[in-house]
Amino acid sequence: MINIKRKTKTVVLLLCLCMAVPNLAGCAGKNADGVKVVLTTGFQKDEIFRIETISCTLSEIMVYLTNIQNQYERVYGTQIWDIHLGDMTLEQNVKDIALAQIAQIKTMNLMAEKYQVALTAEEKMQAENAARTYFQSLNEVEIEAMGIDEGTIGKLYQEYALAGKVYQFIIKDINPEISDDEARTITVKHILFKTFAVDGTGKKIEYTQHAKDDVYRTAREVWEKALQGEDFDELVRRYSDDEKATYSFGKGEMDPAFEKAAFNLGTDEISDVVETEYGYDIIKCISTFDKEETDSNKIKIVEKRRDEVFGQEYDAFVETLTRKLNEELWDTVTFIHDEEVVTLDFFDVYHDFFSV
Repeated sequence: MINIKRKTKTVVLLLCLCMAVPNLAGCAGKNADGVKVVLTTGFQKDEIFRIETISCTLSEIMVYLTNIQNQYERVYGTQIWDIHLGDMTLEQNVKDIALAQIAQIKTMNLMAEKYQVALTAEEKMQAENAARTYFQSLNEVEIEAMGIDEGTIGKLYQEYALAGKVYQFIIKDINPEISDDEARTITVKHILFKTFAVDGTGKKIEYTQHAKDDVYRTAREVWEKALQGEDFDELVRRYSDDEKATYSFGKGEMDPAFEKAAFNLGTDEISDVVETEYGYDIIKCISTFDKEETDSNKIKIVEKRRDEVFGQEYDAFVETLTRKLNEELWDTVTFIHDEEVVTLDFFDVYHDFFSV
């Protein structure tokens, strides 16, 4: 299935806070960004990294890493780890995601000191209750494999909750007015003629120019049928390489060429053949203004503005930090491959106790 919506670049997969995280590796002095990086040798036992006064242990990172691993495997199966992303394995990529997640949370806990943000007694109790619930869901093999106890989970949940409070504190006054025009959402149907194939590893392989020319000729023939009044839904069914026929979207959400053509259409108008990164498209406008979707898009735009404000504050704070990764220990960290280690709801349990 092809989805032509523009891909969004995120640092993390499972957190609602998607900001830049500190680069933990480095040497003595300052890096190119002016960030203090100190080479130290005095790590405590099982200490993965240290950012100023706060650190992360092996057991803590294993909670994040194991839960993310099992969430991937639930959806894609264990064969997912055979995939390579260029020179990097997917396992290494997921390791980096877990490291980025927990480094961000630890950094935001340092920000809490700056802004004098703290958990209430009730919130600490919620974290303890969440920790008890999650820990009791684990079997003995999982507990031993991750090297954790209930106190470790409670600490992670408290840090997670405090990071959320810091985010809310920084964006609390960000409530921009969004006009209907800025948030306008339209609905279209389209016929996609793709100009690429996908190999067994998921790699995109572009057609040759000769093959693209053949696809374009077919697209023009179908476009003429559409202009002559043939049923568009039937043309979609017969010719489109996208299993999804209808899209509702706002500005900045789609392939730029597709979006430009779509927003220039009136209701029931049909575009020319449009070339996008996916191939050739024929677009029919169903609605130039979807009130319900537009109102929903206003919320998304506000959230994006808040993320941008937080990101600026976060990045400025990160530049002041001294941090170090215990590379020797980090290089030894691997997935747990044990059929009895299936835990995957660490984040879900948190959200059951802390609605966001």
